Amino acid sequence: MNRIAKHTLALLACCAVAAGAWAQAYPSKPVNLMVPYPAGGPSDAIARIVNTPLGKDLGQPVLVENLGGVSGALAAQKVLAAPADGHYLFQGSPNEVILSPLANAAVRLKSEDFRLVHPIADAVMVFLVRKDLPVHNVDELVALARQSAAQPLTYGSVGVGSLYHLVLEDLQQRTGVKLQHVPYKGNAPLLQDVGGGQVDFAVLVYSAAMGAMAEQGRLKVIGQLGAERSELLKDVPTVGEGQALKGFAYRTWSGLLVPRATPEATVQRLHAAIGRALQAPEVRTQLAAQTQLASAPMSLAEAGRFYEAETARYRAIAKAIKLQPQ
Repeated sequence: MNRIAKHTLALLACCAVAAGAWAQAYPSKPVNLMVPYPAGGPSDAIARIVNTPLGKDLGQPVLVENLGGVSGALAAQKVLAAPADGHYLFQGSPNEVILSPLANAAVRLKSEDFRLVHPIADAVMVFLVRKDLPVHNVDELVALARQSAAQPLTYGSVGVGSLYHLVLEDLQQRTGVKLQHVPYKGNAPLLQDVGGGQVDFAVLVYSAAMGAMAEQGRLKVIGQLGAERSELLKDVPTVGEGQALKGFAYRTWSGLLVPRATPEATVQRLHAAIGRALQAPEVRTQLAAQTQLASAPMSLAEAGRFYEAETARYRAIAKAIKLQPQ
């Protein structure tokens, strides 16, 4: 073996040792988990369910930090501005890392700035309608929308470019029906207005409050958007079980993301710790109490493909409806 080959092998061996040492050294201090919304909301609740088991696995406390504003971009930018060493994590969803740059001109980040380490929780998105709308499933809703072309049905969302807005734009493209969009500033006022009959219907994440309103007869939950019925809502059919929207399925997820430049060994350490935390029975039970399901196991490669597919899907819808950042 010549001198150059020996030198190259020695360098490779040093790199391998250094990578192993880095993986063992991480984390060297408390880890900050950045939540892009104020304390007390669903995202905050998820973070405070997973931070303790995650911290135990990592051997350092995982501290939840809340920072709302600019469609989640303030928190995301803080993570991107920190050293890419795994000590600042971002808890994000499609709304913050994929959709906000498409809808908000003030958001300068792009989804490629982040790497999805692992989804944490999946929520159930549902169609809900005002109590006196004469439909009982999504096929009937689409049929009524076709009959109401002269005076389109109204649907609410939490803003232009939000996940719910794009889902219903996709529905219109697939079916050819025309709907009237009514943007709201949050889930709570929209839910109340569906219950009060001020808007015909909406797509929202299922919540305990929504379930209570349905039981009281104040609104109707007529379909869920997952590919299969959720364990949390077994009596509500999926949209795909009908005839009008075969293959129409969406999931909304919350996951842990890191800046793209984070070392691979650190990402692997985080990925393994998150996977173990999500298998803990107490974590799964607490997430279910928040009407969330612990995400299924996913390899790093699978997480990367999933994230790329989600980005491509929503960008395609935004392009089709000529969505412009405002």
